[in-house]
Amino acid sequence: MPKFVFLPTDLALYAQLIVLALYLRHALRTPLLRQTWRYVARDAAAMSAGVVLALFVLVALVDSIHFRPLLPPASSGSASVAAPARAASDAATLVAPVAAYSTRTVSLLDVFLTGPREAREKTYSVPLATHQFSKESMLQNGVSVRDFPRLQFGGKHLTAPESQWGADVAQRSLQGLSGGALVALLAGALLVVRQARVWRVSFSAALSTLWRGEVAFPVRAVGGTLLVLALLVGWVAALWPHYHVMGTDQTGNDVLFLALKSIRTAVVIGSLATLSTIPLAVVFGILAGYFKGWVDDAIQYFYTVLSSIPSVLLISAFVLMIQVFIDKNPQMFETGLERGDVRLFLLAAILGITGWASLARLLRAETLKLGELDYVQAARAFGVSDFGIMRRHILPNLTHVIVIVAVLDFSGLVLYEAVLSYVGVGVDPNTNSFGVMINGARNEMSRDPVIWWTLATAFGFMVALVLSMTLFASAVREAFDPRARAFPVRPRKAPKAPAASGAAP
Repeated sequence: MPKFVFLPTDLALYAQLIVLALYLRHALRTPLLRQTWRYVARDAAAMSAGVVLALFVLVALVDSIHFRPLLPPASSGSASVAAPARAASDAATLVAPVAAYSTRTVSLLDVFLTGPREAREKTYSVPLATHQFSKESMLQNGVSVRDFPRLQFGGKHLTAPESQWGADVAQRSLQGLSGGALVALLAGALLVVRQARVWRVSFSAALSTLWRGEVAFPVRAVGGTLLVLALLVGWVAALWPHYHVMGTDQTGNDVLFLALKSIRTAVVIGSLATLSTIPLAVVFGILAGYFKGWVDDAIQYFYTVLSSIPSVLLISAFVLMIQVFIDKNPQMFETGLERGDVRLFLLAAILGITGWASLARLLRAETLKLGELDYVQAARAFGVSDFGIMRRHILPNLTHVIVIVAVLDFSGLVLYEAVLSYVGVGVDPNTNSFGVMINGARNEMSRDPVIWWTLATAFGFMVALVLSMTLFASAVREAFDPRARAFPVRPRKAPKAPAASGAAP
């Protein structure tokens, strides 16, 4: 039985999942919230983006289950042992042996991707390559020559790579695409069968209804997204065990594996930093807008001074202080992964603590408006306390602003982490992240020939995550802010022509 390890960011992700589940339960029981989220569910772009986001979050959750593997028992000594020693060992066997665990902490994603994780080459190799990117001096038939050496893992099943590579890649790509399409078609058929039973119609009638889009949910958009993802996953699954699909980096690590490991860092930064901004912004924003006067002036001066400091310098100062503390107290961390995870957790908290000013301004303005409404004035007249008014009347009416800003800030924080890691004050260099990959690829772009695949992979994954979150956030903003909804304009029907009469005009 392995020893499970709960890192700070793991616990934060688990807590966010619990909070999200409770919110969904509350939304399903509240008619207004249920109707609002139905508006989001009718947006085709938002639902397609939601499918991509769900895949990213699933990868992050699988990568957040950490444990230390159980080491095998030590081998017994030589058979020729003296009788007293043998008696002592027999007595020792009566005591249960102490379990020994590995000093390396791995995740469930590492277990699923053991092959690509352990398939480490010597240095760079292009995507789907069988030979190394750079030449080396080798001995061939006793003669020293410079040539591209064969990779240790990429294409090792090929006996003649020059003649077999193209046909092998094409065959495996076709198999992967066919398998992905078959899985997608089977899943679609099961959905149609289920809907046919629910609607109590035939299979063809249910299929026709779903295909024509005569339901509130955008089935065609979501189905198309799932089909594309199934084809992509099938293609990668067919090629990855035999090739490095996106090549290798300078130290020979599989680039696609590093990109998948970086998803968790991006999700942790985006979600945890966003949630860290909410408490301070809510407290200071409501207090400033409700009490006004000197309270409002003090809070405004505070976040104005905070906003006037360059955020990169402020975050850099905090990160350097944290790094000094970690370096002076190495005994607090058993492994390098735990040390890097603590820095990641504190970086997310710092991003939240230093970025609450903009949300506080919005909440202050909304609170100033809500404080003048009739029901708030009536509550004051009836003697309701200030805390009761803020809890019952002010905060519930600010929920839509909080949700909109939180969803919109996620994308910005993911990009912000990449910028901080690029300048060297982001996550720990041993932690996988898109910023670390981009920082490592900046020198590769100046080489001739250019090593482009590391930057392209990190850029592609990061754009997919940020773009999908932006599209989903746009639908959430329109749903929770009625003034931003784009209602369709129906064309006016032309008046019917009057019936022709027999009389002449």
